[in-house]
Amino acid sequence: MKILSVVGARPQFVKLAPIADALRAEGHEHVIVHTGQHYDVNMSDVFFQDLGIPAPDVHLAIGSASHGRQTGAMLAAMDEVLEQHSPDWVLVYGDTNSTVAGALSAVKMGIPLAHLEAGLRSFNRKMPEEHNRVLTDHAADLCLAPTDVAMDHLRREGLAASSVLVGDVMTDVLLKVRDLVQDQAPQLPEGVHADQPYHLATLHRAENTDDPARLGAIVAALAEVEHPVVLLAHPRLRQRAGEQGITLEQGSIRVADPLPYPALIRAAMSAAGVITDSGGLQKEAFLLRVPCTTVRTETEWTETVDLGWNALAGDPARLTEVVARPAPSATSEQPYGDGHAAGRAVAAIAAAGRH
Repeated sequence: MKILSVVGARPQFVKLAPIADALRAEGHEHVIVHTGQHYDVNMSDVFFQDLGIPAPDVHLAIGSASHGRQTGAMLAAMDEVLEQHSPDWVLVYGDTNSTVAGALSAVKMGIPLAHLEAGLRSFNRKMPEEHNRVLTDHAADLCLAPTDVAMDHLRREGLAASSVLVGDVMTDVLLKVRDLVQDQAPQLPEGVHADQPYHLATLHRAENTDDPARLGAIVAALAEVEHPVVLLAHPRLRQRAGEQGITLEQGSIRVADPLPYPALIRAAMSAAGVITDSGGLQKEAFLLRVPCTTVRTETEWTETVDLGWNALAGDPARLTEVVARPAPSATSEQPYGDGHAAGRAVAAIAAAGRH
C-alpha cells in the first residue's frame, strides 16, 4: 500500500514521526509531501532531523501568504504531485492550510482520504483552523480520532461510520522524547536557571498577534508574572510585535528563539508552568504534568481543563492571575492514549483499504 502524507507545519511534523515509523515497520510505501507552510529552519527542517523523519520526497516551498492565497497555491501544486505518485491513500494531519489543501486535492483526484486527529472542535468559527478541520473531516473517507470526545463530535455530525478511535500520535512522540531528554539540561536564555521557577510561553495565533491592543495587553500581563517567562518567539509574533511597536522583552519576559522539539519538551519538563495558545503544547504540558494556561477563550483539548491541568485565560486582564493559581490535583487519567496510536492509525488505513 502506498500512503502519501501531506504536512507543512510544526505540529504536523511531530505527528508524522510515529506514523512514518509505523508505516516503515509494516512495509508500506510512504511518500512525504512538505508544503513549505512553515519554511523557517527552526520551525521545519530541524524537526525532520531531531525526530528522525525521512526527508520529504516533495517540497512545494509555498511559503507564507494570506490563508486563501497560501491554500490556493498548495492546491494548485498538489494535482501534479498526486498524478506523479498515484497513492492508494492521502493522509492529512491536524487543521492547517496544508491539511485542507491536501484534503481537497485528494477528493478532486478521487483518491481515498484519511484525516489524522479528526473530530477536534473549538466551536469557534472565527478560527481558520476550525473551518479546516470540519471541512477535512466531512471530506475524509476515514476519520482517525484521538479521543473519546473527538469521536462524540464525529458521531453528532453523522460521521460515525467512517470514524475510528486510535488515540493521539503526539502522545507516542512525547513519551519517547521525554525519556530521551530527561537527563539533559534545559536550554534557557541567560539569567533563567533550571533550579529556579520559570514559565515557558509561546504565542502565534492570529487572534492574539494581529490585534495591537490585545497583543499589547497579553505582553503586559506576561511581564507581570512573578517568575521569569521564557517566551519562545515564533516568527509571526516577532513580525507582528515589530509592526505594532510592541517590545517583547519587558518585565519578567525573556525572549528566545523557538526550540527544536526535544529541547522544547525538556524546557517544559522543568518549567513551573506553560503559557500558550498552541493546541499541541497544551496537551504536551498535560502529558508532562506541568500546569498550563491557555491564552484563548476555548480549547479543543477539553480534557486538560476538565482534569484541572489547563485553565483558559481569554481575557488578558486575568492572565497574570490565572498563571498564579494553585497547583492542580494529581491525576492518573490517560485521555490521549497509551503511546501506540500510530500503529492503530496505520492498521485502520490498511483495513479500510481492503474493503
